[in-house]
Amino acid sequence: MNNMTDTVKQLLIINVLFFIGSFVVPQANGLLALHYFENDSFKFWQPISYMFMHGSLMHIFFNMFALISFGSALEHFWGAKKFLFFYFSCGLGAALIHSGVNYYHFHDAQNMLLQNGISVADIKTLLNGGSVNINVADTTLIQNYVNQMGDVYNTPAVGASGAIYGLLVAFAFMFPNAELMMMFIPVPIKAKYFVPVIVLLDLFSGVTGYSIFGGNIAHFAHVGGALIGFIMMWYWKKNQFNQNRWDR
Repeated sequence: MNNMTDTVKQLLIINVLFFIGSFVVPQANGLLALHYFENDSFKFWQPISYMFMHGSLMHIFFNMFALISFGSALEHFWGAKKFLFFYFSCGLGAALIHSGVNYYHFHDAQNMLLQNGISVADIKTLLNGGSVNINVADTTLIQNYVNQMGDVYNTPAVGASGAIYGLLVAFAFMFPNAELMMMFIPVPIKAKYFVPVIVLLDLFSGVTGYSIFGGNIAHFAHVGGALIGFIMMWYWKKNQFNQNRWDR
């Protein structure tokens, strides 16, 4: 694996500074994390700023370890500008797909509540933690739909994971036979097998709600970053993208 490259080093420093800053200025989490776009807390800069925010020490450690490991190899071959373009494209794509899936879940639950006679005003009251009189037979089902909407509406996303998943896909494209290891599988696996398995596990977790990686994970952001990374690498390879078009 190559030594850490300049752009990767700068991204690492920025992420660490943002992580420390989130403890010094707790209000930064509300301003910089990616909120659901129909929430009043959503701001136009959040699809970028959320990539530099992390929820825990382990969260930032694993993301930065992957950034150094895979990002340095890619920047070494691509140069800084192409690397940054790819990195932020995958992070933005992850935010877009994560938000799109959230939109589907939010409005699916809202439609079910409306069909059960719950008004829009009452839904807003419930989302804000208030209580209303619900005259329906199955209050548990109604509460499940409220919880589904609340999870989307009130849970912001943070982390560079979407962009990192894009880097994983790019690495597998460029170095398919490089051997990688998962922490819980102490056997080297070639990148061309390792990366698809990781992405499919996230897709499985996102669809079923059962996560082997733990809770509070934006699985579709991971899948989104990987998908955008795959599309970009496929396009570049198909069109024989010439890195001479990029100023190093």
